[in-house]
Amino acid sequence: MKWRLVIWFLLAWMTASPQERQQTPVNEQQLELQAEREEGLAEDDAQWQQLEYLTKHPLNLNDATEYELKGLRLLTDLQISNFLLYRRLLGPLLQVHELQAIPAWDVAAIKQLMPYVIVSNEKQMVARLGERLRHGEQTALLRCSRTISSSAEHNKTTESYLGSRTAVLFRYKYNYKNLLQYGITGDKDAGEHFLKGAQQKGFDFYSFHCFVRKLGIVQSLAIGDFTVGFGQGLIQWQGMAFKKSAAVLNIKRQGPALQPYNSAGEYNFHRGIGLTLQQKNVRCTFFGSSRHLDANIMEDSASHAQAYISSILTSGYHRTPEELNDRHTVHCITAGGSLQVANNRSHIGVQAVLYSLSKPLQPSGEIYDRYAINGRNWSNYSFDYSYTFRNVHVYGEVALDRQRNTAMIHGLLASLDPKVDMALVYRNISPQYQSLFSNAFTENSLPANENGLYAGLSVRPLAGWKLDVYTDIFKFPWLKYQVHAPSGGHEYLVQATYTPDKHVEIYSRFRHETKWKNNADSVIAIQPLAQVTRLNWRTHINYRLNRSIELRSRVESVWYVSNGYEMETGFLFYTDVHVKPAFKPFFFNARLQYVETDGYNSRIYAWENTVLYNFSIPPLFNKAFRGIVNLNYRLMARRAKQHSRKFNCLLSLSCAQSVYPSKEAVEATKNAVEAYNRADFKLQVILGMR
Repeated sequence: MKWRLVIWFLLAWMTASPQERQQTPVNEQQLELQAEREEGLAEDDAQWQQLEYLTKHPLNLNDATEYELKGLRLLTDLQISNFLLYRRLLGPLLQVHELQAIPAWDVAAIKQLMPYVIVSNEKQMVARLGERLRHGEQTALLRCSRTISSSAEHNKTTESYLGSRTAVLFRYKYNYKNLLQYGITGDKDAGEHFLKGAQQKGFDFYSFHCFVRKLGIVQSLAIGDFTVGFGQGLIQWQGMAFKKSAAVLNIKRQGPALQPYNSAGEYNFHRGIGLTLQQKNVRCTFFGSSRHLDANIMEDSASHAQAYISSILTSGYHRTPEELNDRHTVHCITAGGSLQVANNRSHIGVQAVLYSLSKPLQPSGEIYDRYAINGRNWSNYSFDYSYTFRNVHVYGEVALDRQRNTAMIHGLLASLDPKVDMALVYRNISPQYQSLFSNAFTENSLPANENGLYAGLSVRPLAGWKLDVYTDIFKFPWLKYQVHAPSGGHEYLVQATYTPDKHVEIYSRFRHETKWKNNADSVIAIQPLAQVTRLNWRTHINYRLNRSIELRSRVESVWYVSNGYEMETGFLFYTDVHVKPAFKPFFFNARLQYVETDGYNSRIYAWENTVLYNFSIPPLFNKAFRGIVNLNYRLMARRAKQHSRKFNCLLSLSCAQSVYPSKEAVEATKNAVEAYNRADFKLQVILGMR
């Protein structure tokens, strides 16, 4: 069955005649690999909101600052440094295609950037506060989601929830050219109360933000909810950041220290006030935060010992009495700051973050958890740097925690030739080093207990061809969860991309990863380690039939080998159609997908489009067919007068349904029920006024 699908897939593309191609979703591959490593992703759609806004209000490259370019998260630091040097030496750009003359800029990077930038000689005047308050764009979003399942096991689980199975998200946002933003977000997850029970005031989670940029020496002012990113993420990084992927040069944490937060995730942000000041080459950032966190609290009534935190919870779910008991049980006060001195080629900076919890953290007692944070107070400090010389960019961060344990990351980006780019990252993070709200370029989810060396190479040997390769060797000096001995591993990826013209893109990717885990089959008390190898091969094609229709198809296989002889295999095939007629108010996309794996270990992850600012990357395993349809209709109201407001409305409906040929496969595991045996519906309305 599956090989018939492969043959059909190949013949369909061989007989097609190319027209014009549309770009694939931004960061799709990065998100798929990140979901696989972390088995889930945080609800943070800030980058999608920013890019969607820039499609309507493009960034002028002749006025763009270094931090605005970094905020796009589409360019490497070497590309940004070379661009700023080119603009300073030769003056404003005359057209966007002039970017091809800048070292380290390739056609693929320029195409990815073009929907969000323009080239103009008009100077952007910094608007006064009154103009910012009157002439911005307002949007209101309402999203309702619901899962319906015929599985008795799934229904039994949801019947224990206190509230409705419908999830609701509301968001209002005001934005004036990214110089002034404010808004409010309300979120209710499926199963949570709404306007009753534990949530008499409506939503389970509320978020408010007000963010001001470029107001004299005040580069940014954050009030309410915001995220903080310092250095390379060893002590603090809350915004979206990617790790290893086929974008082998996308390895550096970069962007403004403060960013507004208005997503639905309930953990990874601060609540308070933040301020960035800049005078010439000196930039200072300060912030203070006071908020409540969800946590498991342990008490021993017999000994009357002080209650302590056994674990901090990050899911944000409050659907059952047990989850409600853990809601907002810990008060966390956070303060920090950064001082940076920078010029056109380099920067140095020092950072510090301090935490105070209302109850002490206490390690679990497991031997792998020996070095976890212990106590009510914690702090981290770091020094970071970067320097660009010609076509070489070096950077890094060295950090300490409260116990003076060390962590460091050093990296290099180099353009060896107009057709060859290279990236290197070395990290050495002590097993004793600990931090909160951090996210560095590491194999582990958090920067701790890891030594490693990453090397990536991007080569464009011929017109239309691109080869991306990386290898990563890592060691874990201390024990980990489900790894009861020091261990290590290695990983490499090879991806060849062929773009014969602007209408078609084909890439084929092979990825190999080897790690060590406890041998679950061992009968002795101390389990020995078993080598686990995972292999992936994927071929993906984007093809544009005409200006209105684009097709996308993928074939992927996975091999999972444990202990050298136990093997699981998996197979995935899907084909997408995206239809967006020119000058029509409607557009839609649909997918037909087939997956067959031997179990959860051979699961496969694939990006799924849903409604705007939302996506899904579920683990796909066992045997199932899956269909997805997304419909969109845009209503526009023309201006009645020259100075009147313009209204628009985007209606979106997403439906996904899975079918199992064998009912036994559905009820084999609880995870299978959660992943497939259900129908998912999402209805979204976005109202805009400007």
